Amino acid sequence: MNFSKEDFYFDLPEELIAQKPLADRSSSRLLTLDKKTGNMEHHIFSDILEYLNEGDCLVLNNTKVIPARLLGIKEGTETKVEILLLKRISGDLWETLVKPGKKLKEGSTVIFGNGLLKAKIVKILDDGNRHVEFFYTGIFEEILDQLGEMPLPPYITEKLQDKNRYQTVYAKKDGSAAAPTAGLHFTPELLEKITAKGVHIAYVTLHVGLGTFRPVKVTNIKEHLMHSEYYEVPLKTAELINQTKQNKRKVICVGTTSCRTIESAADENGLLKECSGNTEIFIYPGYQFKVLDSLITNFHLPESTLIMLVSALAGKDEVLKAYQEAVKEKYRFFSFGDAMMISDFTK
Repeated sequence: MNFSKEDFYFDLPEELIAQKPLADRSSSRLLTLDKKTGNMEHHIFSDILEYLNEGDCLVLNNTKVIPARLLGIKEGTETKVEILLLKRISGDLWETLVKPGKKLKEGSTVIFGNGLLKAKIVKILDDGNRHVEFFYTGIFEEILDQLGEMPLPPYITEKLQDKNRYQTVYAKKDGSAAAPTAGLHFTPELLEKITAKGVHIAYVTLHVGLGTFRPVKVTNIKEHLMHSEYYEVPLKTAELINQTKQNKRKVICVGTTSCRTIESAADENGLLKECSGNTEIFIYPGYQFKVLDSLITNFHLPESTLIMLVSALAGKDEVLKAYQEAVKEKYRFFSFGDAMMISDFTK
């Protein structure tokens, strides 16, 4: 079956785009969607505990967002420049997004923090991104923490007061340009209750690139090229997930990034082993899930690859119906918004 991007459009009033996080992470709203019956119910996120059972496995992405937005001046001019770190190539060489692109040719140098950090444009890529080499004295991560800002998505226009709120409480491995936002709803207390119930928690890493927000520009979605993102599946996680499947319990992914990681890493029988690599997996309706049973996710942009992934799990019509219900009930959308859980709740 062929789908066009317009098949995944829904009307979203701008006032429903959440601009800041709630004071209590787990007090977000939660819409549950039964992928077998289409039945919907409304809850508070902390009620998620009711839908997790002993022996289930909750898969979390422990990537950490780096303060990847750097504001500087082009050397020898007064031109203001923004450099956004996308992916570390090696050492001090990064793939970046730069503004204004026309002013930054190969060989240009940008100064940050009165010379605390310098960047040289090494190469211009076909898509307009730049390879940039950084020069500094000391530890790069410490300088970045001092000079960098959190790279909030373009639809968030308010400045973030506490940058830890664009970070999950279990964030561990530096490398993302955007947060795995479904995980923002969990608190240490909620995770303790989940563990106490006998639910296994497994961690994967997928460093989220800004390609997550890249719009689908082609009409036929099969022609859309996904961005490449680095992932890791540790041995303990692979064993936990395999054991969960063997015991006929549910594998529940928190976020589309965790989902894409385990689906990329699984073999044709749905088995995982310790591995790492880059994935460009694009999941849309017609895809047969090899590992995932249930998904906890936020509400995504119209016509985005993320709403296409969710539609692959629960059906396009059912998902759009759920989104219409969320709009009607004034749920909060996108990164700092509310959540939904998709599962077969009859099992």
